[in-house]
Amino acid sequence: MNKEILKIALDTKNLSFLPDHTHFTKLKNKMCGDEIKIYLIVKNRKILNLKYEGESCIYCQASASLLSNNILKKPTREIELLLNESNNRFKNIKKYHLKDWDNFFKIINKRNVLRKDCLLLPIKATLKALKK
Repeated sequence: MNKEILKIALDTKNLSFLPDHTHFTKLKNKMCGDEIKIYLIVKNRKILNLKYEGESCIYCQASASLLSNNILKKPTREIELLLNESNNRFKNIKKYHLKDWDNFFKIINKRNVLRKDCLLLPIKATLKALKK
């Protein structure tokens, strides 16, 4: 684990329950047992707020922290693009340039491919919540 992952994971300002959420889901990683809860406020297909809770490893926590810090005011359709591009980045392929997500791709890369499921769990949970 590198120090950057730890530093990102320690940013816990969005680690909490969101009482007036419009969307919610809980997702568990069957491989390692990580579990995350995602709370969203969505209006006019834009994400206005995201909070998260869970019992998870440092990689999942770092991913959730970055996601929650970067997702505000983004269109909901961008989350699916983010998941697709994240999968590409683990293969060292850049298919899309997603404005404002460059700091997210500092941890979503081939170097961390062994923790792929942990890193993608918050994105997958967010997508699941949006589809409910």
